[in-house]
Amino acid sequence: MMKKTFSIITGMLLILCMTSNLSHAQLNPLKRFSIGPFVEAGIPIGDLSDTHNTGFGAGLGADVKLIGGLAVTGSVSYMRFGGKEIDIAGVGTTKIDALQAVPVRVGLRYKFPIPLLYVKVESGAANYIGDGPDGSAVIFSPGIGIRILGFDFQAKYEGWYKSEQNVKFWGLKAGWNF
Repeated sequence: MMKKTFSIITGMLLILCMTSNLSHAQLNPLKRFSIGPFVEAGIPIGDLSDTHNTGFGAGLGADVKLIGGLAVTGSVSYMRFGGKEIDIAGVGTTKIDALQAVPVRVGLRYKFPIPLLYVKVESGAANYIGDGPDGSAVIFSPGIGIRILGFDFQAKYEGWYKSEQNVKFWGLKAGWNF
C-alpha cells in the first residue's frame, strides 16, 4: 500500500514538473515584469478576532524579476474587516465599526528551484480609512505560494503594527499575473 501511494505521488510530481517546464517554454522566458489583480481574505487572530469578522480585499500587484530566482514585489489594495456585535458587561450589546485600510506593500520573492514554489516577505504601510483608527500602521507579511501559468496562490501571515492597535491575521490570496 505504501509503495503504491509513493509511486502515485512520485508520478504526479514528475508530471507536474514536466508540464511546468513545457508551460515555461510556451511563455516568454525573458519576461521580467508582471502585473495583475488579486483578491484576498484575512482570518483575524489575537485581539482582532474578538472584535472583527473575516476580512476581504482586492488589489493590484506587480513584480520585477531580478537574478537567481529573486524578484521585487509591490502591491496596493483595499481590505475590510467587518465589525462584530459584542456584549459589554453593564452596558449591553454594541456594534464595532468595520476596520478598513489601503495596504501598500513592497518586498522580495524568492522562487525555489522546485518548479512553481516561492516564499515572499513584504513590508509597507496600512493606511486606515473610514470610522476605525486614524493614520497608518507598519506592515510585516511573510508568505509562501505557488504560481501556475499566471495564476498566483499564496498563504501568509500579516501584521499591521501601530501603538494603539495591532492587527494580525492569516491570509489567503489568489491572483492573476499578465
